[in-house]
Amino acid sequence: MGRVTEAIKHLLIINVLFFLATALYGDLMRHWFSLWFPINENFGLWQVLTHMFMHGGLMHILFNMYGLWAFGTPLERMWGRNKFLFFYFSAGLGSALLYTAMNYYQFNEGITTLVNAGFSESSVLEVLSEGKYNTGWYEIAEKGTIDSFLNAYGIPMLGASGAVYGVLVAFAFSYPETELMLLFLPVPIKAKFFVPLLILGDVIFGITGAQTGIAHFAHIGGALAGFIMVWYWKRNQFNNKRWN
Repeated sequence: MGRVTEAIKHLLIINVLFFLATALYGDLMRHWFSLWFPINENFGLWQVLTHMFMHGGLMHILFNMYGLWAFGTPLERMWGRNKFLFFYFSAGLGSALLYTAMNYYQFNEGITTLVNAGFSESSVLEVLSEGKYNTGWYEIAEKGTIDSFLNAYGIPMLGASGAVYGVLVAFAFSYPETELMLLFLPVPIKAKFFVPLLILGDVIFGITGAQTGIAHFAHIGGALAGFIMVWYWKRNQFNNKRWN
């Protein structure tokens, strides 16, 4: 792919710096810069942006940065720096919005179940704020409901995956005939089939509530935001000069 383009280069550097800082300061970085549930006391509005630079491990950042470089480079060359950055961060925002919306749904489902069972909302929130839970909650509700409720409140989202999924969608939209390969299926697949296949997996895992440790709805949110933008730009013949 030749020389690394300007925006991609800067995004890679910032992500690596955040990763190194997390290796040094661990919980402090995750506490401040991951995206927490809005009513969690750890939440800060800046996290809507900073969570895109946080990663949970070496493989996490390697896969995301490879995807950003491999699929983002041709897009930045086609669109230019400013338009690509607008797209990238908008996809990341779409990822955060859908992820948070699903968390609200799961949280409200759990809190409603507990209140209907006789627990007061204030007492439940007090327990959660202490980083604890009541084992009695599992006696009056399905395990999956309580697990999703606790995860929504207490587990933050981090990673560039949502923004990268937007990039993947834009790449497939712009270069549909390009052949790509899945790691677990070493057979060339055209981008127009490859990317929808990845998203379908996230939809299945997300709807079934599979505990994979992956924020599937964040991926879907980034992909959806990316699709809406490239579809709108193509339909309206967006003028690149507006971004120069």
